[in-house]
Amino acid sequence: MRIKIILVILSTFFLLSGCQTVKQKTDAIVEKENEKLSEFIGKSASKLQMELGKPDEDFKNAKGNFEFVYNTKKYLIPCERRFEINSENIVVGFVSNGCF
Repeated sequence: MRIKIILVILSTFFLLSGCQTVKQKTDAIVEKENEKLSEFIGKSASKLQMELGKPDEDFKNAKGNFEFVYNTKKYLIPCERRFEINSENIVVGFVSNGCF
């Protein structure tokens, strides 16, 4: 179901504008998202929570670091942002999926 929704939206974008325009827009959105989330690297987990609120999930990963997971939806498309927090309570990484 999730894949169908994503495919329908992407197909609509493709039909309304050329391939290159869609790629440029997508790249710009991803770059902006990464710039925004990169600001949290090196900051404390409490600073992250002050900005984004309490995570929807938090757990220890295989490396022994905590991961904070934030889930949202925009235009029915799920967005997941994961932040990795080290033992000193500092944000050391992030992954963003489906966010724009």
